[in-house]
Amino acid sequence: MTVAVDELEHLDDAEVYRQLEAARRSMSADLLQDPVTLARGLDRTFRMRPHLKVIGDALAEVGRGEVDRLLILTPPQVGKSTTVAEWFPFWWLCLYPGDRVAVTSYGDDLALRRGKKIRSYVEEYGDEWGLHLRPGSGAMQDWEVTKAGGVRSVSVGKGLTGHPVNLLIIDDPHKDRADAESESARRALHDWYSSAALSRLQPDRSAVVAIQTRWHPDDFAGRRIHEEGRIEDGGRWKVIHLPAVADPKFGPDPLGREPGEPLPHPKIPTRAVERLKAWWAQKKATSIVRDWHALYQGDPQPGEGALVSEELLRLLRDTTTPVEPQKIAVSIDPSGGGRDTAGVIGGFLGDDGRVWITDDVSAPMSSAEWSTAACRLAHRTNAGIIYVEWNFGRDMCVLAIQTSWEKLQRDGEIPKNALMPAILPVRAKQGKLLRAEPIAQQMVQDKVRFRGVFTDLEREWATWQPTDPDSPGRIDASCVLVYGLIPEANAGAIAHAPLPQAPLGGGNRPASPYSRRIG
Repeated sequence: MTVAVDELEHLDDAEVYRQLEAARRSMSADLLQDPVTLARGLDRTFRMRPHLKVIGDALAEVGRGEVDRLLILTPPQVGKSTTVAEWFPFWWLCLYPGDRVAVTSYGDDLALRRGKKIRSYVEEYGDEWGLHLRPGSGAMQDWEVTKAGGVRSVSVGKGLTGHPVNLLIIDDPHKDRADAESESARRALHDWYSSAALSRLQPDRSAVVAIQTRWHPDDFAGRRIHEEGRIEDGGRWKVIHLPAVADPKFGPDPLGREPGEPLPHPKIPTRAVERLKAWWAQKKATSIVRDWHALYQGDPQPGEGALVSEELLRLLRDTTTPVEPQKIAVSIDPSGGGRDTAGVIGGFLGDDGRVWITDDVSAPMSSAEWSTAACRLAHRTNAGIIYVEWNFGRDMCVLAIQTSWEKLQRDGEIPKNALMPAILPVRAKQGKLLRAEPIAQQMVQDKVRFRGVFTDLEREWATWQPTDPDSPGRIDASCVLVYGLIPEANAGAIAHAPLPQAPLGGGNRPASPYSRRIG
């Protein structure tokens, strides 16, 4: 409703006031069409984008009771949490001031930040819709409005027992990949949802809205879709899946995009299509394959392999750049009694700060064979250290290397005065995938290069999946090499064993083929 100024000139004060109040109420009602319209009307910094309009329309369906389970899947940092976990609860309280809203996330701090933001909206804008904080409701984690409704902000897994809930919002329930990869952490999350969370929903009006980026096939979103299904398939959940780049494999695109078209971004104008394409292309180029498919495409089952692409691996081949070795090493991932490939990789840390992989002599080998191959490689390259993963062989791994070096000296393959490299046993503290992903990221960041073509090693990096029955010996050995030569890359993936071995033998180490500038 609009009121023209010239029309007001012929009315008395009471009628002017009545019409202005009617116009104000009409405007207030218009703002409550959906949470995105409300945010856009109240916050001048809020940027409307097509994907946020789609999300706002779906949230309005929840508010009208047409949908009681909504799952929103998008890449990180596209405005979904601000819309869903902050403006939506405020919009809900404007409509239903007697309802209790629970905002949950992977951590208390994040959930509390959302709760504080909603509270600030009530304080700044709530008067227009009769929404006021209850006097004495000072707790940031749990506050109420005068009409009995309110917001409780807690981390997933705790904090809801004894608290009724009409609207449950789950915002990024997984902290990171390590959390999503942990079977025990996923089990605890699923148990919390099915027991503590759902049991708090009220019979008069209740709904669950979850927003997240994908991490794992059995993450929160994956389990909900698997167990309860999508609405279009006869299930319960309305799913808004917005990949960074439209792909027909996901079905009809919610934005009507053609295959390959980019997702809008709050900080890039929608019409700047080339900028949007460049933005998402840059994200793809700086992410490992697995992260691109999971976080940005919402598909935690990549088709190219778990770690890096063949295209990137080809780019890592470099036989011409001059580089001076600073530290030369051999790394070993022992085989399990000859059943798997024993990884034996050689390389060095260059004066450019990169790790250069120079040799791959991996093969299915017994302990005597892989230890001999490693000693030969160490002598040929003049390596100063041998890293060996000893999770299963422990001291026997070190003994095998020492024994092989001595035998090669007795047989005359290695001079008796050649100094044996130091042996540094390392212990893996994480699973193979979690150990490999940081090294894959080092490859993406051009911190690792190949001094040649290593067909078998590259194929393993490009195709290995966590579900593969074979142990990736080449991947494991190259990870140990990079962790050893670039200590800052080691985010708790491996630990030095408690008893480092002193080098055996004496004399001078022969000149290494890498001791001169390579170019």
